[in-house]
Formats: sequence, C-alpha cells, structure tokens
Amino acid sequence: MANTQARACPLAKKCGGCQLQNLSYDEQLYLKQATAIRLLGRFGHVEEIIGMEDPYHYRNKVQAAFGVNRQGQIISGVYQSASHRIVPVSDCMIEDTVADQIIVTIRSLLKSFKIRPYDEDTGRGTLRHVLVRRGRRSGEILVVLVTAHGMLPGKRNFVRALLQRHPDITTIVQNINAGQTSLVLGPHSEVLYGPGYIREQLGDFTFRISPRAFYQINPVQTEVLYRTALDYAGLTGKETVVDAYCGTGTIGIFASRNAARVIGVENNRDAVRDAISNAKANRADNVRFYTADASDFLQDMAKAGEHADVIILDPPRAGSDERFLSAVTAVGPERVVYVSCNPETLARDLGYLTRHGYRVTRIQPVDMFPHTEHVETVVLMSRIKEK
Repeated sequence: MANTQARACPLAKKCGGCQLQNLSYDEQLYLKQATAIRLLGRFGHVEEIIGMEDPYHYRNKVQAAFGVNRQGQIISGVYQSASHRIVPVSDCMIEDTVADQIIVTIRSLLKSFKIRPYDEDTGRGTLRHVLVRRGRRSGEILVVLVTAHGMLPGKRNFVRALLQRHPDITTIVQNINAGQTSLVLGPHSEVLYGPGYIREQLGDFTFRISPRAFYQINPVQTEVLYRTALDYAGLTGKETVVDAYCGTGTIGIFASRNAARVIGVENNRDAVRDAISNAKANRADNVRFYTADASDFLQDMAKAGEHADVIILDPPRAGSDERFLSAVTAVGPERVVYVSCNPETLARDLGYLTRHGYRVTRIQPVDMFPHTEHVETVVLMSRIKEK
C-alpha cells in the first residue's frame, strides 16, 4: 500500500470526523478487518479487506456549515462530532481539494455581497450550508448554496464573481431550507447557472447527479464495491434483478448488461428521476425504475406471483427491517447481494435471513471511508434448496 504512514491532522481533536487518523493506513485496515470478522465471522469466511492505494482527498461530496465566530468573523467548516458547534476548516485531508477551495472562496465573497450566515437562534441571516460535488473523471462541479429563505442578495453578481474565481464550476443551484432541521437540503431548489446537475463516469457508464440524489462519495472504491457486487450476483443474461434502495440507479444500470431485466425501487422521487435519465443516457433499455417503498413493492411482487432471480440491496446505515427482509424471502430469489455500510446492522439482518432459508456464501469488506471507523461490506447469500 502507498501512503500507509499516518499524517497528522491539526483539527483531529476538534473535529472528530476521522476517528482513526492517528493510525497508519495498514493499521486502520487491520482494525477494520478485525471488526468485520468479529461481527460477521460467525456467518462464514471474511475475505481480506480491499483498501485504497491513496487514502486521502477521496470525498467527491463536500458540505460545509456557515456561521459567525465570537469575533464576528464568518467561518465555515464541519460540525464538531456530537455537537452543533462549527469547527472552521479550509483544507481537509479526506475532502476533494478543489471543493475545499471553492468553499473558501465563497466564504471570502460573502462580506462584500452583504450575505450573512444564518443564525438558528435568532432566525436572521441567509446562508446555511454549501455543498460541492465534483466528478472525479468528468471534472464537472456542482455547487449548492443552501439558504434559509428565497432571498439571496445580489445572486447574479455573486454567481458571476464565483465563476470568475472558479471557471471550472459547471452548475450552481440555490436550495431553500427554511425548516428547523438537521437535514442539510430543503425541498425546493432554483438553478442559478448551468443545467442543475453534473454527470460522472463510473466504469463504462455515465450518471447524472442532482443536489438531492444519493451518490457514493468515494468514486475509486465505488467501482470496486459495485464490481464485487456484480461478481457475487453471478449474472448470465437470463436473470430478473431487483435493485432495492436503488438511488440514482447506479448498481442496477451496472447489472443491466448481464441481466435479462432490472427493476429499480426507490422512494426518493428526485433520485428516481435521475435514475430514469441515467438509464436512457446509457441505453439501458431493460431497466425500469419505480418510486415506491421497497417493502411494499416486493410484497406486491410476491402476491402477484412474480419472481426475481437476484435481489441487490444497499440500505442506509440503519439497515433493513423485518418487514423488508420478510418481503425478500416472500419473493424468494436464488441469490441476495447485500451491500452494507454498517456491519452491526448487517449482522442483525443476516441473522434474520439465515433463519429464513438463506446461507451466507461470501463476505468481502471494502474500505470506502479511510481514516474513519466505517466499514463497507458486500455479502452474497444463496437460497437453501429444499430436499
């Protein structure tokens, strides 16, 4: 492995985001492997974790909160772990360097345009957050200005000034989040410049990414993760595949070339809109996406007597619930490919599935988030054939 030595981060103690940054990268991988074995080893052999060649500046999605310090200066950065206190950040060791530079520029422009950070206590001010997504291979850049209301003083001139400093920005969006919420993005957006989304290449495919759509934040390891998942799916061109929690359709479209048909299910309408656009752009004519609750969708499939050969699921950190897992067993696919970002909830869900007709046949950890405690895992489960 390259870059295995630990690099000291001056903000480590204040920020708390990189819990393992004091360890060398080899030590981090050893610890994560041990975690995967401890939690998942009872289900079968755990393969050696797949790490990164260069585990720095891998995050292609960067979001910064804005506020004012005690001296009245505008600051931007991340919330301190388990708090709502902003830790000022200008250069993060795991974030995309260009994205960090854009956020610093925005911070420097605010005063001259009389744009104040939003104060949750007083309800005054405008700018809450800035989100930047950068395509690693496409080079396209999306900037989202999250405001507490629709008014953004001098927005046209502000956009012009930002583009002068960073002409590589391809689109700028104002998102309005008026609620008292921990969510970064609100429900309404206005495109200020460009198409309102970026495109990024992943493998042989091109994907559209809009502000609210889920997209993996580590593009290098995402390809490793998805290729592992497709290898586990064992597709021959004859299968019906269900991609549950499909997001913008990335895994499903990846699978489309080796499957008879792919069904993607997602309850985020924005993500489904992007998924449909992605399927058209990649000429994946055998893929259909539906805005629906995945549990309801699978239960309806089972009631209608419809069959799926492979179900791929990539749920949030909370994992799945018994309602969804029982729907999976009702459909009865030959193989289940579970992509997980939380080995604890994964172990719980594997426990359910192994009690209901499935056995674990392969377990592959992937390091998607170097310097943090998170462990991503791909698991293949096969249906136990009745004798």
